[in-house]
Amino acid sequence: MKISAYDPAALRAALGIDMSALDLGSPGPGGSGDVGVHTGWGRVVPGASSMAHQHDENEVFVIVSGRGEIVVNGQVRHPAAPGVVALFEPFDTHVLENHGSDDLVFATFYWRDARRASTAAADGGGGRLGHRPRFVFSTPPTPNGDLHLGHLSGPYLGADAYVRFQRMNGADAWHITGSDDHQSYVTEAARREGRTSAETAAHYGAEIAATLALMDIHPDQYTTTAGNAEYAEGLRAFFDRVVASGRVEPRPGPALFDAGSGEYLYEVDVHGSCPSCAAPAGGNICEECGEPNNCAELGGARSGRSDLVPEQGSVTRYSLPLHEFGTDLADHHRLGRVPARLRELTDRLLGRDRLDIALTHPSSWGVAPASSDAEGEQVIWVWPEMSYGFLYGIEAIGRANGRDWRAGAPGADWKIVHFFGYDNSFYHSMLYPVLYKLAHPGWTPDVDYHVNEFYLLEGEKFSTSRRHAVWGKEILGPDSVDAVRFFLSRTRPEGRRTDFRHAAYGAVLDEELIGGWQAWLQDLGGRIEKDHAGRAPDAGIWTREQTAFLARLNGRLAALTAALGPDAFSLNQAADELSGIVADAIRFSRVEARTAQSEKWSDENRTTIALELCAARLLAMCATPVMPRFAERLATALGMPPASEWPATSTLLPAGSVVDLSGQVFFTADRGER
Repeated sequence: MKISAYDPAALRAALGIDMSALDLGSPGPGGSGDVGVHTGWGRVVPGASSMAHQHDENEVFVIVSGRGEIVVNGQVRHPAAPGVVALFEPFDTHVLENHGSDDLVFATFYWRDARRASTAAADGGGGRLGHRPRFVFSTPPTPNGDLHLGHLSGPYLGADAYVRFQRMNGADAWHITGSDDHQSYVTEAARREGRTSAETAAHYGAEIAATLALMDIHPDQYTTTAGNAEYAEGLRAFFDRVVASGRVEPRPGPALFDAGSGEYLYEVDVHGSCPSCAAPAGGNICEECGEPNNCAELGGARSGRSDLVPEQGSVTRYSLPLHEFGTDLADHHRLGRVPARLRELTDRLLGRDRLDIALTHPSSWGVAPASSDAEGEQVIWVWPEMSYGFLYGIEAIGRANGRDWRAGAPGADWKIVHFFGYDNSFYHSMLYPVLYKLAHPGWTPDVDYHVNEFYLLEGEKFSTSRRHAVWGKEILGPDSVDAVRFFLSRTRPEGRRTDFRHAAYGAVLDEELIGGWQAWLQDLGGRIEKDHAGRAPDAGIWTREQTAFLARLNGRLAALTAALGPDAFSLNQAADELSGIVADAIRFSRVEARTAQSEKWSDENRTTIALELCAARLLAMCATPVMPRFAERLATALGMPPASEWPATSTLLPAGSVVDLSGQVFFTADRGER
């Protein structure tokens, strides 16, 4: 027998609290005196909490003394009191909070169970989300122009496919975006085109919505902000709460002014070289390294209003000392899905001595604070504004669907998912979590982040000014949208910069989608008409190769389920797996064709056709999030309804189903050159 007693003197700092190990034997299988379990003591001092974390082990907490709460996956809370025992499954994110006046002492026991951990990992995050509402945001585009393929390939296609898959799995998921009306770039476009800012935002906001519809992207909420009195009132209330926290206040800071007009310069009005990486950068953010700047620190700054060198000065703006929130950001980033790209950016920025971010700017375009001690006429900067805009979008969806979701009282069960480009990473993954903490200190936002890099065109950045762009309306139509969605899914910039090349798109369309997918489906339909009177045959006798093919289809299904799931979401991988289904089926069909006309093997031949139809059925179901029109047309041709649920396994098409594949044209050689 071994006995260990709680000893406060043995505690050491770990996971934000105090921990010590119990000496009850070496963990691991086998051996004399081996208990196979790691054990330890823990203490949470009054007012403190453990770091949010997850791991592959099973873990049990036994509360010995003190009172507080156990928080699981950011939203489920349970009382922690003497005698409470809590079991955490592998990869459950958990926190122990002390709400009392005495130390909260607990014993912990944790051990590895490879099978249980593998099951939890294969779930892809769906289990931990449960029945929570999932609000999926694609960064609202700036209405200073229409959308090109660089825009569409990133947040908008990603969020759309994500929500479609979630709904097929029974999730309460919603896609929210809108028109980022109050951007300074709107004012610049208005000046260039001879319109007011409001007219420009309304015009391009409508064009953007129309292009999204051509892409078969139909957000559940498309918020337009200019002239929306209810929105402005809510934004002012949100900003008032941020200021009332005492952490944001008017502070003088360096600024640039046009040497001729004296106009304040920021964002679109100024450019130079990034003070961090020396790449060409605009005011306030560097698209290359993702770091913010205060404009005055740009190297070789040039005004967008005149040819004169800008003048340095100072202006008092509401400012946030973001460098003071490193611990809060670390806790936030351990709760949800935060790619290493974003964690590295955060570490890099928090390595600065100071990171002061202006939350207001001198301007007449935007929403002014309800009351202001800042200098002159200022508006709430559009990037902090966007953090409220997401909450407003949730409230708008709730109002339209009879749900009590309020921007002023975020729900503990809300799961938020962000899709955005890397150039917006600082705002989404650093600025917004801190603003939410200040405005709603009782809310712990649980956010997953999905970031894409730049999508190039023929090796160079998309550029409106150089007419180097492929606009959505140029390439999208009823006959091309599925091919475009597939190609963008295959090539979108996930974790690296990628490239749209017209020749590559044409090759995929002609050789893979028309020459591969469509040719196989039409040929399969012709064989069914010839040998089975246009109806799906029942499977007969199975060969070893046929059972192996069914297993391979189930492997593709498992890979697609993971690729479209919340933790490992990748449209690159999903597109490859969809193509893999077809490639497997073509290879299988070619091999089995040697005995296709043999009467001796007729029972096995029926099984071959049944399995090819099984592959076609799986393709129709699994293509739904990525290529919804194609998936619906294929399902109809197979005599089945459009897929509304994600398949649990590869299933044979019911025998006798009417199959109409031979004459179907799913893809055309339409390059979308309009």
